[in-house]
Amino acid sequence: MLDVAFLRKNPDAVRKGLADKGETANLDWFLSRDKEYRALLADQQAIAARQNALSPLIGEKKKKGEDCASLMAEADELKAKQKEFAEKEPVLKEDLRKLLLRMPNLPAADVPVGSSSEDNKVDAEWGEEPKFDFAPRPHWEIGAKLGLFHAETSGKISGSGFSLMTGQLAQLERALWNYMLDLHTREHGYVEANVPYMVKGQCLEGCGQLPKFEDDMYALRDDELYLIPTAEVPLTNIHRQEILAEERLPLRYTAFSPCFRRESGAAGRDTRGLLRMHQFHKVELMAYTTPEQSDAELMRIRANAEQVLRNLKLRYRVLLLCTGDMSFASRKTYDLELWAPGVGAWLEVSSVSTFGDFQARRAGVRFKRAGKNEFVHTLNGSGVALPRLLVAILEQYQRADGSVSIPDVLRPYMGWKTEIR
Repeated sequence: MLDVAFLRKNPDAVRKGLADKGETANLDWFLSRDKEYRALLADQQAIAARQNALSPLIGEKKKKGEDCASLMAEADELKAKQKEFAEKEPVLKEDLRKLLLRMPNLPAADVPVGSSSEDNKVDAEWGEEPKFDFAPRPHWEIGAKLGLFHAETSGKISGSGFSLMTGQLAQLERALWNYMLDLHTREHGYVEANVPYMVKGQCLEGCGQLPKFEDDMYALRDDELYLIPTAEVPLTNIHRQEILAEERLPLRYTAFSPCFRRESGAAGRDTRGLLRMHQFHKVELMAYTTPEQSDAELMRIRANAEQVLRNLKLRYRVLLLCTGDMSFASRKTYDLELWAPGVGAWLEVSSVSTFGDFQARRAGVRFKRAGKNEFVHTLNGSGVALPRLLVAILEQYQRADGSVSIPDVLRPYMGWKTEIR
């Protein structure tokens, strides 16, 4: 949520930030409504002050037997106005809150301005493109040939957008998330969390997922709960409505979870294999920090996610997203993309983002410094998402005979197997 005081003082900067993100939130309407709301509060205070002054005057006149009809009439009029204002105040307040919830975060000053993914900037590349003496196959062909990827069966069970893997392929995915959790907790200093997979709507609101992305959520209406689209949601709400001691910051969490997304706006895109799923697994990285530490923490999380890909010896690149390709809540985002030679495309496996105090304002997460409460900064990144990571491993490590070599760092998690065949 944006700072209302900042909106009032810097309307032109806000308009530009919203336009750069391709958003059309009615800032003029908000400022007009906000002015009306503040005037109403001032009127309420003035009325309350006059009522407080009238009460002893009326009492004094009554005690002296003097006429106080005009004062009593004024008191009745003020009481009626106060009732009218008391009914109007929560309506105005809710109107302002609803519009604020639909205003996206503003991009950082160093984010490139652009309207689509075509305007993203390549910030780094790592690794050599794998060489094959045969035509590299897509992952769905590799998995099917191994007898471990079952697209038709998953379709029979759940429809499109779901997967069924068995045997060594299922074991490989489990090896990946165990490896990543070990890496992030033992070497990168994160606290592992086992999070709920269903959350209240207010938690999604706190992260910026609601109300804008309601159509992408799987809702359990009878229970007023939602299946999580990412572990970011419960992790960001661990300290909801809390005031943290400054010396506790930064706080860093990691969690493995399934993720559930309807992908309502992606019908017909990337329908084969594991490219776009309604249900998938992910290891998430999340941090709470002070404003001064925020930029350094962003680069730290990015480095932690990159380390996973380097240890797996996978070719990848890092993009700095432009304003028009960033998420609703993000202030600045780096995407990590893996090369998939079988499908001939770069596939996003991690978005590392800083949100400034945007989420903290919505979720009420603050810290105490020098006797004053300030909003924390929140950041997160996939550390990393599994379906496309599996795609890259299968396609970059494939062999001509249909077998797949297992990356060295995963072999202890695979019973020291060196290949899948």
